Order: sequence, then structure tokens, then C-alpha cells
Amino acid sequence: MDIPALQASWRDVEKVGDEAVLYFYSHLFMAHPDVRAMFPVSMAAQRGKFFAALGRIVSNVDKIGADPSFVQQLGRDHRKFEVVADHYPAAGASLLATLQYFLGAAWTDSLAADWAEAYGVVAKLMVVAAEDDEATAPAWWEAEVIGTDRRSIDVAVLRIRPTEPYPYVAGQSMALEIPQRPKLWRYYTPANAPRADGTIDLNVQIVAGGHVSAPLAREIRPGDSVRLGAPIGTALTLTDDLRGDLLMVAGGTGLAPMSAVIEQLDADWRETGRTTNVHLFHGVRTQWNLYEHHFLSEMADTRPWFRYTPVVSEDPTYPGAKGVVGAVAAQAHHWQGYTALVCGSTPMIEHTTAELAGAGMPRSAIRFEQFDTVAEPEPAAADALGPEVTTWR
Repeated sequence: MDIPALQASWRDVEKVGDEAVLYFYSHLFMAHPDVRAMFPVSMAAQRGKFFAALGRIVSNVDKIGADPSFVQQLGRDHRKFEVVADHYPAAGASLLATLQYFLGAAWTDSLAADWAEAYGVVAKLMVVAAEDDEATAPAWWEAEVIGTDRRSIDVAVLRIRPTEPYPYVAGQSMALEIPQRPKLWRYYTPANAPRADGTIDLNVQIVAGGHVSAPLAREIRPGDSVRLGAPIGTALTLTDDLRGDLLMVAGGTGLAPMSAVIEQLDADWRETGRTTNVHLFHGVRTQWNLYEHHFLSEMADTRPWFRYTPVVSEDPTYPGAKGVVGAVAAQAHHWQGYTALVCGSTPMIEHTTAELAGAGMPRSAIRFEQFDTVAEPEPAAADALGPEVTTWR
């Protein structure tokens, strides 16, 4: 495959924007009207997901052989959409038709063959991963809401319990669907390490106009049921290759995966008397958004391995650290030998990464989930996970 040619042609089509996305879906739905029911009634939040997903995969297609985990994860994750092997040729045909239409004379036989080959590599990995996963896991998990707690003006904490064992680790995330918004899956990160009783706490930031965050925080009641997709993500988990002390930088409800990892480290410390040193910086706009301030302050007072710095950016009367959390964290210490875990909105992650790198931290030591942003600005998902997870749908 001519990777530079693939990437260059993708950039040309990407410039077309929404028109190309609309053409793709129109072609897909006209050729295969049965798949329309798999998508939400309103496609407004859907547009852009296709471009974000495909753009990421195409730009890394030459690396998939060495590390297919991202694409395999997509295949497993798409089981919740009821995607099966027969759907992949349909999507591939519509993709090639869209590229041919908008590239015009630049769409040569060799370029068409390269695109078909690249798509075939991706589709095979996704299909095989989904089929293997089907033997051991459901397409989704049902979970009961057992408690809700409005922690601040715009942050709520929901406690849910899956009806079957849910095999996630601290720092991972999952897609969630609520009855009020069928087929609009949004990604959230548990704010706790796995518990013996199976309960999971979700931090939800309410956003004006958010299709899912507002009803999730305001309308869901104990006893309601929600659906969970398979757990995903490794960048914010305590993997075997993680060495040294930890710097955690969280924006808003990006605190969720940090809380889960801290809970796991605390369990290790209580059991063995040893654990990793952690310094957490939690950045918010106003001090009432420090929705876990009491808990984290108590942790800092009672755990010799844990330090906590709340940072407020838009309240000049706040008596503590003020400014943008990434800049405050970068200036606070040299961080030599540390690994940084960063979670928040896309701009927050980019700014924090630049600040830490500018302060001398190797970029290889800065970890965050490299998921792609979708069209709908849902900080309840974006702040909890980083940008929302890529999907083909």
C-alpha cells in the first residue's frame, strides 16, 4: 500500500467536510436500507464520527500490523451496535464510492486498490476480534441505577450495578446508553476501582444542550436500567510497563479515572504498606466544581504517598492555586522520573501535554487516551475520558 497516497487523498476528502459524510450515509442507506434502524433518529451527533474514526485508522494503517489492539477494540466495541460481519462490505462499498465521487480524476485504479486493501485489513481485524469476543462476553451489559447524588450545580454522581459481572480495571471506560436517548451511546469512566459488590460510580457533568449528559444527570432515577458497552482503554490504567511515581492532571470530570486509579493504589497500600507516590492536580473553573475536594483532602492528610492540589481558573477570590491546571502542574515541580496521566477535554489534554513537555518531561512519559472527538460537545464524556471514543457509527 502507498501510505502517503492514502493519507493525502484522505486529507483532500476531509476538506469537503459534511458534504462527504452526508454522501457516505446517503449511499449506505440507499444501498442497504435495513441498516438505517441501527442509527439514532437524529444523525446530527453522528456526523463526524465516521471521519474521525476512518481518519485515525487510515493515518495509522501502516502500524496496525505491529499493534492491532486499537482496531480490535473497535471490533469488540461495535458489537453493542449489533454490527455483524455482513455489514462491513456494505460500509466499505459506500466508503469507496464516496472517495471516488469527491476525488474525481485523482481516483486512480492503484489508489482504489490501496483503499480497498486498507479497508480489508481493518475490517478483518474488527470482525475476527468481535467473533472471538462473542464466545466470552455479551454485546452489552444491563445495569441498574441504584443511587444518584447531585454534587454541585453541574456535576452529578450516579451509582450503577451491572446485572452480570463487568470485567473492567481502574482507569478504563465504557460506552453507556440510557432509555431516554436510544442508540446515542456516550463514553464514561468509572470513578472507582472494581468493587466486590459490582457497583460503579459515574461522574456526569451537565452541559447545556447535551443530548445525554442532561437527562442522565436529571432524569435517571434509582431503579432505572442503562446499558454498558465493553470496557476499553489502557493509557490511564496501571499497566505493567508503568514505572516510577505518578503525576495526575485532571480537568473537570476528567477526575474520574484518576479517582479509580487512586482507589486501586490505596487498596494496594493498605494491603502491603507500599505503593506509588502520586501528586494529583484537579483543575476546574470555579471552586464549587471541586466536587471531590473533601475526599481528596482527607486522602492527602492520611496517605503519605498522596498529594493533592486543587486549581481554579476563573475565580480570583479562590485562596488556593489559580490558573490553567496544566500550566500550574508543569511549574510546580521538575517531575524527573515521573509518569504523567492526563485526562480532560481535548484542548486541556493538548495544553497540558505541551506545558509538561516544555518543562522538560519526555513526551513518552505523558499518557492520555488517544481517542477521537465526535461532533457533540459532551464534556460529561469528554472530561471523563479525554475525547470521546472513536466509533464507525
